[in-house]
Amino acid sequence: MAKGEALGMVETKGLVGAIEAADQMVKTAGVELAGYGNAEGGLISIYVRGDVGSVTASVEAGVAAARRVGELVTYHIIPMPFEDVERIIPEVCRRKK
Repeated sequence: MAKGEALGMVETKGLVGAIEAADQMVKTAGVELAGYGNAEGGLISIYVRGDVGSVTASVEAGVAAARRVGELVTYHIIPMPFEDVERIIPEVCRRKK
């Protein structure tokens, strides 16, 4: 993972809210859409990566978008995930070295 890179996550119930959140997240700030996770019960998580400020702005925009059109479950930002944490992040969202 690049030094100082953050990981942002937004989780919604339902696809429409997740797509709207992802769209707003990448339009708001210079972040990379790192991937998504799909769990039982219609839970979908969107993951973005970038510098801390951009990820924070991106997640805030994604949260607002998800609330407008769907059901927001939770969100979180990890400013600089510890290297060992990479092992539990879904494969599709891991930063390639």
